[in-house]
Amino acid sequence: MIPYGRFVVALGLSVGGKVAALDYLQEVKPLLTEHCVSCHNETQRKSGLRLDTAAAARLGGDHGTALIPGQADHSLLVQVLEGSHDDLAVMPYKKPPLSSAEIGLIRRWIDEGASAPNQEQLGVKLHWSFIAPTRQPLPAVSHSSWPLNPVDPFVLARLEQTGLPPSPEADPVTLLRRVTLDLTGIPPSVPEVETFLADRRPDAYERAVERLLASPHYGERWGRHWLDLARYADSNGYSIDAPRSIWPWRDWVIAALNADQPFDAFVIDQLAGDLLPPSGGAAGDLLSQQRRIATGFHRNTQINEEGGIDPEQFRIEAVIDRINTTGTTLLGLTVGCAQCHDHKFDPLSQREYFQLFAFFNNQDEPSLEAGTPEAVATREVIRTATKALQEELEARAAVLKPEFPIWESALTPQTREVLPLEVRNVLGLRPEQRTDKQRTIAWQGFFNTDPTYQALQRRLKDAQGGAQKIPTTLVLAERQEPRQSFVFIKGDFTRRGDDVFAGTPAVLPPLKGSSDGGPPNRLDLARWLVDPAHPLTARVLVNRVWQQYFGRGLVETENDFGTQGIPPTHPDLLDWLALEFMSPSGTMPPASYESVPARTEPTPGWSWKHLHRLIVTSATYRQSSRARPDLLEKDPTNRLLARQNRLRLDAEIVRDVALTTSGRLNPAMGGPGVFPPQPDGVMALGQSRREWKPSASGDRFRRGLYTYFWRATPHPALAIFDAPDAFSSCTRRLRSNTPLQALTLLNDEAFVELAEALADRVLSESPEPQRLDHAFRLCLARPPHASERERLQSLLEQERHEGDERTAWITVARVLLNLDETITRE
Repeated sequence: MIPYGRFVVALGLSVGGKVAALDYLQEVKPLLTEHCVSCHNETQRKSGLRLDTAAAARLGGDHGTALIPGQADHSLLVQVLEGSHDDLAVMPYKKPPLSSAEIGLIRRWIDEGASAPNQEQLGVKLHWSFIAPTRQPLPAVSHSSWPLNPVDPFVLARLEQTGLPPSPEADPVTLLRRVTLDLTGIPPSVPEVETFLADRRPDAYERAVERLLASPHYGERWGRHWLDLARYADSNGYSIDAPRSIWPWRDWVIAALNADQPFDAFVIDQLAGDLLPPSGGAAGDLLSQQRRIATGFHRNTQINEEGGIDPEQFRIEAVIDRINTTGTTLLGLTVGCAQCHDHKFDPLSQREYFQLFAFFNNQDEPSLEAGTPEAVATREVIRTATKALQEELEARAAVLKPEFPIWESALTPQTREVLPLEVRNVLGLRPEQRTDKQRTIAWQGFFNTDPTYQALQRRLKDAQGGAQKIPTTLVLAERQEPRQSFVFIKGDFTRRGDDVFAGTPAVLPPLKGSSDGGPPNRLDLARWLVDPAHPLTARVLVNRVWQQYFGRGLVETENDFGTQGIPPTHPDLLDWLALEFMSPSGTMPPASYESVPARTEPTPGWSWKHLHRLIVTSATYRQSSRARPDLLEKDPTNRLLARQNRLRLDAEIVRDVALTTSGRLNPAMGGPGVFPPQPDGVMALGQSRREWKPSASGDRFRRGLYTYFWRATPHPALAIFDAPDAFSSCTRRLRSNTPLQALTLLNDEAFVELAEALADRVLSESPEPQRLDHAFRLCLARPPHASERERLQSLLEQERHEGDERTAWITVARVLLNLDETITRE
């Protein structure tokens, strides 16, 4: 794979009429790291050769120097890569060979003199991602009428260097459907499309974006991405896979995004909300409770409940999962590689790994009541009332007990017959034969004949029936007595090495001191992660957001910003976005860019919505996704962004589209997971069989985000469309294309019933001549082309010959819900 930190130069293209020299750190070293260093490094030197530094390559190994500066043809490295050496086999050994373009890069670097930093041995600190971003001025471009906001000059400048024009803007319907799906996960309605098309104001699109950002469905859409990172599920995992209650944390995420909580506070709450100082009053109590709920981020770890396990082993595994998830989610580094030994490629030692371990080793794992203050207050009132009624019942029973022998002796066969069977059975025994339990049963039968006692019982039952069950959620809580932490020899928790204290990797900025004067804790770690001087966190976040909009991040290896990761295609844009995300500058393009009017209200730092607004209002985002012959030749994978990318919808959104188009979507938000229909037998696949009883009509049609997710037996429709398994942090979903997906959309009960609903909706909402167009617009937002209408009409007529009108339309609806375009964001 060609590294493309400077993709234009890598292709041999000129900048200003002059070919720039290759950048070893960005363009050559990643190639050697990917293909060669696993066998030729400091600890493993096959044939005595190291290739992890240019100096080591010059020293060579058993067969002499690997490279001769200025002489690629005579360099052993080039010869073995090309397979032209007389005695040595082509390299890499037993792995796919490098492409001719990749070998060409190495050739050029050697012919240019094989320059590399003198301190490359320490050069991991020189890696671009460990250097704080700097805000570069907007690049000068020739076609200044194309950019719409500051994102665009960075993209256009690269395209102009390559001689590629950007694509035209997508048509209005496609653009509205794209941005609506991207921001809310729900397709636009027919009236929304018509309103947008009728709006002739120059900022009609920007107004639509603001409406979508204000939608409560925005938090659901983007909350789902955060749940992927947090490995969210509704069950504990492992073989027992028992249910858990952690949905209040999921709802907290959605609410935080809808409120546009600044990302730095969003992170601090989730990593250390329980350590933040409390505020005063009822509002402060509620805030403290919400911050504690937020710490559920790191309670999404699996819980092993099998018999005979060592609880300490699995507690430590959960702590390790928290370290690795933090590293993946916020640092974009393969931190977990340092658990057993020093990281082989990045500047992370095993000791530093266990310094991070120490931050997460001092917590208990309780459950927290997550009810509203009103619900908790109501419960306390009910508890007080029920306690008083129970005391009245006990007092009345004490009054009645002495009368029991008189009542029993006065019973006749007829009055005995009306008593409950268990009471009659006890009364058939002599008093001295009765156990304490039996005497209680007999007394109870007598008490229930007393009108006063009966009235008290009814009042107690009514009071208890009014009590609501307060939901609980899993949280973290700091221990009063901290645990001691150690380096685990080779990662084995039973083999303790040196003791360690909480700390951060030396390659990154230091902690700014403890928040409470004591040893550093999770709060200090959280604040360190979102310190504006930190070189990784903002870059990682904006890159991941970019990935959701274009299918690939500016850094393609979104989970690895280390030395083995692929350098950014647009490094200046990545840094500009990271800095703009942390601290908006208000910078807009020159007036000649013909941009829409800038927003006048100030934008706070770390604003998710500001970042989304920047991206989706850019000309880069608004381009057509149509393939172009010139791009197939010069940039086949669209790394330079001369067009948009078509993206198949996420698993949950596939269902949401069907729910919306059928008219069955229940927009209710939050609450426990729900149970849409799924095929029989799924729940028998796990070790412990669980019940899956489809929810009643209301909850049955909730968004896919709320479908109850069992780790051992996930809903098949979610798994088939590549939903993550929730066992580890997922930074990028796969997008497969399989026959099972089409069969699911056609035959799965959940989708068949939505096809039926879509057919009923079309039959009830439009007259015969417009029905096909209406059905098509419900699914795709656009009217059908003549050929599409003709084919659907032919299918409809064929089905009418074989069944009734409704059945024929159900068939058409099943086809429409199964179209590639229906489940694709253009």
